[in-house]
Amino acid sequence: MAKKIARFFIVLLGLFIGPGIVVLVFEVLSKLNGTNAYAMLLDWVSLVIFIMSGILSGLIFLALSKPIVDAIFNAAGQADKRLSKLPAHVVLPATAGLLLGLVVAFFLSSLVSSIIMVSWIAGIVNLIIYIICVYLGISVLVRHRPELQSGFFRRHREDRDEKRKDDSIARPKLLDTSVIIDGRIFDICNTGIIEGVLIIPDFILDELRHIADSADDLKRNRGRRGLDVLKRIQTELNMPVKIVQADADDSGDADAKLLNLAKKMNGIVVTNDFNLNKVAAVRNVPVLNINELSNAIKPVVLPGEEMKVTVVKEGKEPGQGIAYLDDGTMIVVEEGTKEMNKPVAVIVTSVIQTAAGRMIFAKLK
Repeated sequence: MAKKIARFFIVLLGLFIGPGIVVLVFEVLSKLNGTNAYAMLLDWVSLVIFIMSGILSGLIFLALSKPIVDAIFNAAGQADKRLSKLPAHVVLPATAGLLLGLVVAFFLSSLVSSIIMVSWIAGIVNLIIYIICVYLGISVLVRHRPELQSGFFRRHREDRDEKRKDDSIARPKLLDTSVIIDGRIFDICNTGIIEGVLIIPDFILDELRHIADSADDLKRNRGRRGLDVLKRIQTELNMPVKIVQADADDSGDADAKLLNLAKKMNGIVVTNDFNLNKVAAVRNVPVLNINELSNAIKPVVLPGEEMKVTVVKEGKEPGQGIAYLDDGTMIVVEEGTKEMNKPVAVIVTSVIQTAAGRMIFAKLK
């Protein structure tokens, strides 16, 4: 159906082109001879010439309409296939170049029409102008696409890089009482794998002081140890350490205050308290658990592996012996009491990983 409509318009165009050519010939003859070529012919003769020229050109275009339409539709199909394979970053500049070329050609054609008074010559020149402007618009924008994109989207990339830079800044680490008393945080920070500022809230300091002033010897020793570790963190670590004050209206225990402060500072809580870890997960506060880190870096032991251990004490079950690896991992050795206090070769039978740590079961070789 589309081809039939296209052939109809081509034939219709042919009906007008014939008389147009006749008019053009008469205008040229008039200019060459200096006379009016129309006056040299009778009115009925001119009418017959116009009608015959229209019919002749219509028949010619009718004969040519099928190959012309087929050629146009084939070219359009090939163009569609090629355009569908082009990436978007090429099609968009080409489309922009097409529109820009049409706009420039429109203004130039208006200027040409005002200069060239002969309409058919102006039409040919305008057609050439449109073809050249469209070609140049598409070619220039496609060829210089990288430079144009770098200019248009430079600000976008700068904003994106700035955002990445902000995301790459290490978040502050808030230490709780348990991890300070534990002391391993100093050695971990000393390795350089933890980045950012270490935050010591003032209520954590107060809690350490109360523990150090406790009447219970064990608590007092733990509190003093925590203060000693804190002093080493402030003086010996090559990373920033800050003591911050919590809001005066912030109520609750130390754990609740610590989680609230971590949320406000967009920080990470560092702890080895199992319960605090669970509460932080519920409140969507990120946590670095020292015990989980310690378990993660322990060497992997698989069932069937052989190792040498020293049974140091009896287990809960009859005949069981207890040994320890260098990292503190407990090994339960079946019939291990027979080889107390001496190195023995054992074979691992199973490994159990719990939240509190890892337990290895083995038997004598």
